[in-house]
Amino acid sequence: MQDQYTPETSTNNQLKCKDCGAFLKFAPGTNAITCDYCGVFNEISKSTEIVEEIDYEKFITEKLSLEKQQTIVTVKCAECGAATTLKSNITSDLCPFCGTSLVVANGSASTILKPKSLLPFGITQKQAFELFRLWIKKLWFAPNSLRKYVNNTDKFNGMYIPYWTYDSDTDSSYTGSRGTYYYVTESYTTTENGRTVTKTRQVRKVRWTPVSGYVNNAFDDVLITASQSLPLKYIDKLEPWDLKNLIPYDDKFLSGFRTECYQVDVKKGFENAKIKMDPVIRYAVKTDIGGDEQQIFTLNTTYRNITFKHILLPLWISSYRYQNKVYRFMVNARTGEIHGERPWSVWKIILFSLACILVITGILIIVKMNK
Repeated sequence: MQDQYTPETSTNNQLKCKDCGAFLKFAPGTNAITCDYCGVFNEISKSTEIVEEIDYEKFITEKLSLEKQQTIVTVKCAECGAATTLKSNITSDLCPFCGTSLVVANGSASTILKPKSLLPFGITQKQAFELFRLWIKKLWFAPNSLRKYVNNTDKFNGMYIPYWTYDSDTDSSYTGSRGTYYYVTESYTTTENGRTVTKTRQVRKVRWTPVSGYVNNAFDDVLITASQSLPLKYIDKLEPWDLKNLIPYDDKFLSGFRTECYQVDVKKGFENAKIKMDPVIRYAVKTDIGGDEQQIFTLNTTYRNITFKHILLPLWISSYRYQNKVYRFMVNARTGEIHGERPWSVWKIILFSLACILVITGILIIVKMNK
């Protein structure tokens, strides 16, 4: 989602070498940007700024229009809808999320809230590619074309993905029921040695008692992706992130990489954060209810001291097309954790199944012949 306000800052994520004018790239795992052409090494000075938490309520009611903005030039993919930054020195490109050709001439300027902090890339493209190659090797029944695909290092794109983090204290009132186990003795008949006999057994029952109460929780850095271009069930598996190492936003760390515009605004992000908090709150309620089983009838939660951060997190992303479907792979560029969608080769599965049938049939024939 884009907020339309007067821009105060702008960036295209590209910095030029002070000696030869070539575009510089941030070197993952370092604190510097280097020139691939003349070798100039420029250390990025460490910021003294503090990564601050922003008061959510005050921001929504008072500061939204005053917050620092940035204007970025993006191209929106017609296939998957992702809006990503452009490299300023190119005339054609591929979407990093689905591999579709982008019409760079259709790029547009968007004004968005400027991120406050980020985690720089810690893993190089080469390291990410090697992790990806090893991951592919472990996939059973993968198409041969996928194994050929992993021979091209350039298929990996470095992307900064927008996220929100939220802190909140919660007060939850509830009504419910506590279940306590008790046992009763029951008689039953059964047949033993051809005779009908009567026996007894202990049967577990549940005694329910109505309850009500309050629980409090404190949440810190509930992480919500502001992207809708990647499958959540995979991107969530890339956690945890070392958020304690967030540094103040600096364009220099983005040089040589792309960034995606946020598609989930801060309000929607907090609604998603509530969904993520809910299981934790319910667990606290059930613990408070006690007993052997618990039922929650009503649950009302208020949120206090809400703060948030707008951050960028680094991913290495690759997309692969197989039988007209796009499969995406993601590497956490801090920890090396890798997850993604995987294609299956139907023919390999069929051939494997036939081979298993032949082996089993052969074993049965040999066993029958030896009888």
